Amino acid sequence: MSAPKRSQLIAIGMPALLAWVMWIALMVHGNHWDLFTSRADGGVPNWYMSITMAVGSFIAGATSEGGGAVAFPVMTLFFKVPPSTARDFSLMIQTVGMNAAAFAIFFMAVRVEKHALLWSTLGGAVGVVLGMEFVAGHIAPAFAKMLFVSCWLAFAFGLYWINRYHEREVHLSITNFLPRHALLLFGTGIIGGSITAITGSGLDIATFALLVLRLRISERIATPTSVVLMAFNATIAFAYRAWFMDGGMAPAAWHYWYVCVPIVVVGAPFGAWFIKNKSRLYISGILYTSILIQFVSAIIILKVYGKPQLIGFSTAIILVGVGFFWFLARGGSKRLEWLTETGKEAELEA
Repeated sequence: MSAPKRSQLIAIGMPALLAWVMWIALMVHGNHWDLFTSRADGGVPNWYMSITMAVGSFIAGATSEGGGAVAFPVMTLFFKVPPSTARDFSLMIQTVGMNAAAFAIFFMAVRVEKHALLWSTLGGAVGVVLGMEFVAGHIAPAFAKMLFVSCWLAFAFGLYWINRYHEREVHLSITNFLPRHALLLFGTGIIGGSITAITGSGLDIATFALLVLRLRISERIATPTSVVLMAFNATIAFAYRAWFMDGGMAPAAWHYWYVCVPIVVVGAPFGAWFIKNKSRLYISGILYTSILIQFVSAIIILKVYGKPQLIGFSTAIILVGVGFFWFLARGGSKRLEWLTETGKEAELEA
């Protein structure tokens, strides 16, 4: 076996093996094997979530969407799981799956934006605590669902707008990093962390958008960066929710977690490996497809067309989001002009 293939096998296999050993020990100790056929919250059999996360974990490792970006809409829209339970499960499962993908990213020496990892992680930690304490408990379930899909749809518009120029100039790192960039990453982290507190995913999309639209980082760099960020943010949110908030994680979320752990620790690293050499436009195509499916499903299942308040709320979120992402893209154009004028060009990628 060649050295690169051996490295890839270790990157995927090592975290999976460790997680499986610990998972089996927990399953045997608690005799949880019947969870695969039982029904948490009286809903669908738990093994439905095993199948869902087989797809979700792969997408989580391959794109800027965390595993919660698949789990949350599927659980709340199709399986009728309460948003708070779906949020808790998303945080729990991403703590395992996304960290496994992060290990693969670091082990395979996939390039990431280190400034973003530091400052967005710090901002995300602040945001997720503020969101859980002061925001999440005050949003009705239907509005939480539409908030999630509307934010992602707004982002898709922003990404599509900038990707109309297939040969646009992109960078592999934040050129001429200044304190204002640290502040921008930190503030975006607070916003993304607050959304994570509501839906189980958010820091990834917020930072990915900032990197791609405003700072003009290639999607090939922004994607693994967002994966690692979401791994850190989910772990922080999980720990805070479980240890410092009354009630801890929803009991049903633990049931779903047990039947998904052995799957996501393979799916997420495999997704990170799969996308390693794919083009940024290929990555964007996956995002467009998944986001559109989520939004259309939400409209149909929630019957939004017959609920004026939801229509107004979703429309407002989309308009604000599109405006925000347009603002980022416009700032990105000005940044490129500034870099050219000052002669401080970054390493470029076609």
